[in-house]
Amino acid sequence: MTSSTVLVAHPGSELYGSDRVLLDSVIGLVRSGERVVVTVPEAGPLRDAIIDAGAEVVIAPAFVLRKRLMRPSGWGELIRTSWAGGRAAWALLSGTRPKAVYVSTITLPLWPLLSRLRRVPVVLHVHEGEASAGRLTKGVLYAPALAADRIVVNSAFSSAVMTSTYRRLASRAEVVPNAVPGPDAPSPPRESTADGVRVLFVGRLSPRKGADLVVEAVRILDERGVRVTLDIVGSTFPGYEPYEQSIRDDIARHGLDDRITLHGFHSDIWGFLDRADVLVVPSRLDEPFGNTAVEGILAARPVIASDTSGLREATEGIPTATRVEPGSAAAIADALIDVGVRWDELRGQVEQSRVIAAERHSPRRYQDRIAEIVTSRLGRR
Repeated sequence: MTSSTVLVAHPGSELYGSDRVLLDSVIGLVRSGERVVVTVPEAGPLRDAIIDAGAEVVIAPAFVLRKRLMRPSGWGELIRTSWAGGRAAWALLSGTRPKAVYVSTITLPLWPLLSRLRRVPVVLHVHEGEASAGRLTKGVLYAPALAADRIVVNSAFSSAVMTSTYRRLASRAEVVPNAVPGPDAPSPPRESTADGVRVLFVGRLSPRKGADLVVEAVRILDERGVRVTLDIVGSTFPGYEPYEQSIRDDIARHGLDDRITLHGFHSDIWGFLDRADVLVVPSRLDEPFGNTAVEGILAARPVIASDTSGLREATEGIPTATRVEPGSAAAIADALIDVGVRWDELRGQVEQSRVIAAERHSPRRYQDRIAEIVTSRLGRR
């Protein structure tokens, strides 16, 4: 049986949550024996990881649908990038002649449409769950899914949002929980937090992800005389630099420079989790899933997460996970105090939590299922 070409489209080349999920998809496709060509818009750590996995990489312009482009001020950029991205996508379809196309997110709206025009089967992977968006916005965001032959969805929450927008998509959709690899041998939690709880935030620096809420929680605890330290690991999207600066200004204004450290982006977060006592995932808005929360659980650390959408799914049944009111720094502060009070109890439950998460989010199981779904579009297994 000769291999066929599977063309994979992805909107970035970093190693955040959806990027890591894409990498596992590529690993599964390569292992299935197909030729895998991945297109990304720039060089970065994901590109290097994809090459190491045995796939080919083509760097080409991409039209990535961001919310700012849907405002009148962004229409000029929308036209420019959609034209350049459309031409590049058409050229790649012509040059690689794929037997199937795997599109890793709905933010690449041209790929399902152009692939359909070329009569190439499309598998679309939906990571988004924009429940708070208006009807028109959701209609635009999910419209490309109408051109897909099969749809992979990362959570029941994301599936519900998508199918509430276009009910006909339910028959094509399948929920496949994200692959979330953990460390081979996580270190046990510290025996005592008497010198203060060590808190970790990992993720994009944006109002949605809520790093500022954890900074505010540290300030609240400082006023109460409770010592905690915070490490922030992550960087901004282009255009969100003022948000990061506002965090730095708040830290300086409240004299928390010795308590809070911004480390920037790091592709390997296990060392930070190893030194932390608790991971906080403080998203203000709906999250389609909670990869970062699962990583904390797999690293044998208690997790505090917003009680919302996909984060609720990610922490369901996990004894060392605490859910708090979204958008509330005070709730995070109270939960951090509770972690310190219950430390001995939580230390005794982290292994149970880790085993549950490892079973749910096995990379090998995920890789095999994605490969099966995509290669079924080739007309053979």
